[in-house]
Amino acid sequence: MKMKIVFDMDGVLYRGNTPIDGAKEVIEFLKEKGIKFAFLTNNSTKTPEMYREKLLKMGIDVPADSIITSGLATRIYMKKHFEPGKIFIIGGRGLVEEMEKLNWGIVSIEEARKGFWKEVKYVVVGLDPELTYEKLKYGALAIRNGAEFIGTNPDKTYPGEEGIYPGAGSIIAALEAATDKKPLIIGKPNEPMYEVLKEKLGEGEIWMVGDRLDTDILFAKKFGMKAIMVLTGVHSLSDIEKSGIRPDLVFPSIKELLEYLKILHDEDKEGTK
Repeated sequence: MKMKIVFDMDGVLYRGNTPIDGAKEVIEFLKEKGIKFAFLTNNSTKTPEMYREKLLKMGIDVPADSIITSGLATRIYMKKHFEPGKIFIIGGRGLVEEMEKLNWGIVSIEEARKGFWKEVKYVVVGLDPELTYEKLKYGALAIRNGAEFIGTNPDKTYPGEEGIYPGAGSIIAALEAATDKKPLIIGKPNEPMYEVLKEKLGEGEIWMVGDRLDTDILFAKKFGMKAIMVLTGVHSLSDIEKSGIRPDLVFPSIKELLEYLKILHDEDKEGTK
């Protein structure tokens, strides 16, 4: 099997801090068979190193450099395409750490209160578990003052242990409404995320495994990947009909994907005899 497999994380490998049955086993199978894989998440609240620790607690041991977050992709894109300038962040710790690595200067909420929002060149917005009205206020003021509006990802929701939670896209939508400005969105299903993934995996057949039609599956379809949907996250079979976005394969969970990969591997072995 010569393909490379890319996994979304929330809703595919786990929900919140609870692993989905089969997640550990599918990664072990890929390692054992020498099949290249990566993780691609639109969630920017953690760095790749933080995600490595989270996966390790679930018994999944993978290197941090196999994990691409929308925060990491945002940093790479900004460094490549923009001139340095001060940044105001609405987002979690992972996004803050990625923006700090640019060394462009970050305007804190305390500095914004003193009027330094006027010096902000980039307002970067991701999922922020500690969102306040004040953060939205200074973000909106800076954007209206001419700052570039950048969103890490468009996901309006994401799957958690209690159900479906508001995502980064919900926060971005509030700022769009407050500023009448459209942001540049980095994460799936957009090209900036694909640029980073392609650099990581190189040429060849790529399978994208995800739970969301509007990000994971659309991303796969846009960039010529095989689109594999699992039903343990946000979207269901009925959503496929409504959306018109068609995955190539649909599995109840990653556990059934593992069984499918085992069958393919056995068929490959038979074919080479």
